[in-house]
This record gives sequence, C-alpha cells and structure tokens, in this order.
Amino acid sequence: MLQLTPHHRLLLAVNPVDFRRGIDGLAAACQLVLNEQPLSGTVFVFANRSRTAVKILVYDGHGYWLCHRRFSKGKLKWWPSSVKKTAPINAADLQVLLYQGLPHVSQMSLPFRSVRKEED
Repeated sequence: MLQLTPHHRLLLAVNPVDFRRGIDGLAAACQLVLNEQPLSGTVFVFANRSRTAVKILVYDGHGYWLCHRRFSKGKLKWWPSSVKKTAPINAADLQVLLYQGLPHVSQMSLPFRSVRKEED
C-alpha cells in the first residue's frame, strides 16, 4: 500500500508530460528531464497539459507504484510555474492538491518533527 508521509521527498514536475507514458517512460523522464533518480524513493508527481489528471510515480524498493488520478469535473486550480524543472511539496499540501484545492492557502498543521532533543 502506498502512503504519503512527512518523511517522503515529494517533487512536482513543473512542465506537463504526455500521459500516454507508462512507468518506463515516466522513469526515463525523471532521469533525462528532471535529472533525478527514479529508484531513490522520491515521489514524483506529474500533470498532463490540460491539468485534468495527475500521475504519481514512486519506487518502494520492490517495484514501482504508478497512480493515475483523473478528475471527474474541472482541473487543477494550482500548479507550480518555475524556471526550475521540479518543485518540492509536502505530503499535506499534495493531499490538498489532489482534491483540486490550493495548497498555498490551506491551513494545515506543521509537518511532523521530533520533539526529542539530540544529544551533543
């Protein structure tokens, strides 16, 4: 089962991708276009050109997960625009994005962090 937690590294691919691509095509895009290693455990999030669907690719150590979410109505209200090829996002904001919300205006609690002090 795939769970998104605050411990995951999540990256949004800023530019849209061709959604005819499957696992191998998206893994190749991670390497060749995004300059990232698809086997690293990073969660990669892609959108199509019309922003009516999202694909999530992640390698969990045993194999790839490829999730495809197509919106029944409307499209994404927000997607990063940047000169960079990727944009980081946290797990809570990705959940908001997947429900067509606006992550930058959501009022979520801060991501998990340890309350235990490290010893010197």
